[in-house]
Order: sequence, then structure tokens, then C-alpha cells
Amino acid sequence: MSEAESRELDFAYFIRSVLDALEAADVEYMIGGAVAVWAWGDVRTTRDLDVVIELRPESILALSQELEKRGMLVPVDVMLDVMIIPGGDLPINAIHMYSGYKAELFLLRAGDAYRAEALRRRLLVDLGPPVGVVWVHSPEDLILYKLHYFSISRQSKHVGDIASIVAAIGSELDYSYITAWAERLGLSDTWDDVRREAGVQMRPE
Repeated sequence: MSEAESRELDFAYFIRSVLDALEAADVEYMIGGAVAVWAWGDVRTTRDLDVVIELRPESILALSQELEKRGMLVPVDVMLDVMIIPGGDLPINAIHMYSGYKAELFLLRAGDAYRAEALRRRLLVDLGPPVGVVWVHSPEDLILYKLHYFSISRQSKHVGDIASIVAAIGSELDYSYITAWAERLGLSDTWDDVRREAGVQMRPE
């Protein structure tokens, strides 16, 4: 297998490729999901990249073209279909034709105060080569998103991710921010459940 072919099958190179497309199309982004946990907690295997994007109408064509250059076919009409869906949180899916890796591009929608705040609080983190310096969710916002998805799926991986973040940087977390937004998002009970299930003593607010 050639070096180029090997890169096609490397998830880290896939991440870099997606971010290169976003940057070339002038689309603001922040990484979430398991890849964002790499910045703040444990590294676990994944084949999906979750990214929140602020996709302006003038960037749609450019993003479609930049993704296609990198082996991901996402036509403009597909992007538009997702953008006009009322409510919900369906992502634009960009699937790499050769590796099968998938990027889920979640849109910052009008009126979404929390996602706008999370994008404002995003942080630059160096994930090492080949990914490099990238924008990721702050650890507090990542915990809140993990709480949200745990409340929907009850999948233990979200509790594990939260526990790993707390174990790694617990003393640096802004628990008052987490608690306040958990209340606003209707996740207070889930936050209490995860605290108990994670088995981690957290600093009081």
C-alpha cells in the first residue's frame, strides 16, 4: 500500500481533510463528540467526526466543492434540504468515498442560544500531527453536549467521556456554568445522574 493510500485510510488524515475543506470555504467550526474528548480526556476509537458549523448561504457552494475535492460528495441541494428542515438537529453527512469515515456537520441554527454560546467559547487546541491546531468545544460545553446525548440514548460511552474529562481537568472546570446551562436545557436530573454514575467527586459550584 502506498503512502497516499495509507493516508486515505487514516482517520486523523480524514479529520484534517474535513477541516481543510471547512477552512477553505471560510466556514467557522468547532469539533465535538469523541474527537473533542481527545483534547480534554481519554482517547477512544471512533470512525465519526462531529463538527458544529456556522454555514452562511454564500459558503454553501464553496463547501460542497471543497468536500468533493477531498473525496466527499455532498451536493448543494442536500445541504439546502438539511438547512430548511424546521426544528430538530439533523446534520449534513459527509462520507469519505474510500475509507467510509463520516463527518456529521451540525448547523448553528437561528435562535439556538446555547450552540451560539458554545461556538463563542470554543478553544484552539493542538491535537498533534496530522490534525494540528483546531477549534474544539470547551470542556464545559462538551460535557453539556454529552449530557444531552446521554439523556436521549442512555449510552454509557457518554458517561465514560464525561468521567475522563473530569478526571483529567476537573479542578479547572467551571461547574457553575455547567450547572446553570444544564438547568436551562432541562438536563439537571441527567447531570445529577451522571455525577453519581461516573463515580467522580466533583468540586462544588
